[in-house]
Amino acid sequence: MGYQAHGVEDPEREEPAAVLNSLIQTVRPTGAMGVPGLYVPADPGGPDENAKRGRLLFDIGKMFEKGLRMGTGQCHVKRYNRQLRDMITAGRATPSFVVTNEVSLDQAPMAYEKFDKHEEGYTKVVLHP
Repeated sequence: MGYQAHGVEDPEREEPAAVLNSLIQTVRPTGAMGVPGLYVPADPGGPDENAKRGRLLFDIGKMFEKGLRMGTGQCHVKRYNRQLRDMITAGRATPSFVVTNEVSLDQAPMAYEKFDKHEEGYTKVVLHP
């Protein structure tokens, strides 16, 4: 996970910049980092005041030292969702390894609340009508 990653030193604590810092350490000098996904402009439930304001403390000094480039952006979900659905229903893709829970549609409000509170087992939830 990106923004909601948990730290190495304290696996219970959310560290929004953990993935960025890992990328900076991993990418070769003069290389490029691609950061798709979602880093929000504000997160009232963030683990600290900086995260609540959408500000991350990442190792920009090391990034400059290594001469790295970074590209960002959200994934184009609408462009690929039908293609992914078709691959899943045809058995060509099996995303079940990321599914943490499956619930009926009437349990959706409860599941979303648990997801929003980052409760264990509610990261990727499949709803069944």
